[in-house]
Amino acid sequence: MTPRTGRAPAKNGGTRRGELLGIAAQLFATRGYSQTTVRDIADEAGILSGSLYHHFASKEDMLREILKEFMDDLLAAFTEIAGKDGTPREQFDALVYTAFATIHERPFAVALYQNESAVVGSLADFEFVGKTSLKIEKLWLSVLQAGRETGEFRDDLEVSLVYRFIRDTVWSSVRWYNPRGKLRHDVVAEQYLAMLYGGLLAG
Repeated sequence: MTPRTGRAPAKNGGTRRGELLGIAAQLFATRGYSQTTVRDIADEAGILSGSLYHHFASKEDMLREILKEFMDDLLAAFTEIAGKDGTPREQFDALVYTAFATIHERPFAVALYQNESAVVGSLADFEFVGKTSLKIEKLWLSVLQAGRETGEFRDDLEVSLVYRFIRDTVWSSVRWYNPRGKLRHDVVAEQYLAMLYGGLLAG
């Protein structure tokens, strides 16, 4: 298994519906879901507000579809990695590379999940947010636990604490990572792993 093959999960293609969801995701992520109106989305798309309702019943439906597609795709990508042959370290590396590739390819969906998931997760129609997040957490924990058992990872660290530290440091990078910046996402992932495995101390 080659760990440096992280790819972002697929996203909506070039359909008009997909274009509208992409516009909505960008506005929700940059302005905030509550602050973005249907008219804002329609204006950005160059259509009348009423025309948007030919595609979606409400702004909430757009948010649900964006998050559902993103989280389903992410879970599928991580599940595929965990199911491949390879050592726990190789699987873990691939998870990290894929996470940073996702931030690169789908920054608005990532930011939207970071900003809104805690709020919408308590709503009846958004129960999938908490359930899918838990599945993703269990998958990462299983890889970390396997690494402890093989001796690749330290066994004196609490696995759940390690996961939370990694989760928060990786996904919060969407706030500063620049897709057009000097460092590509795979380089960022490589340096992140180098710090994680080796620390900051020289020698």
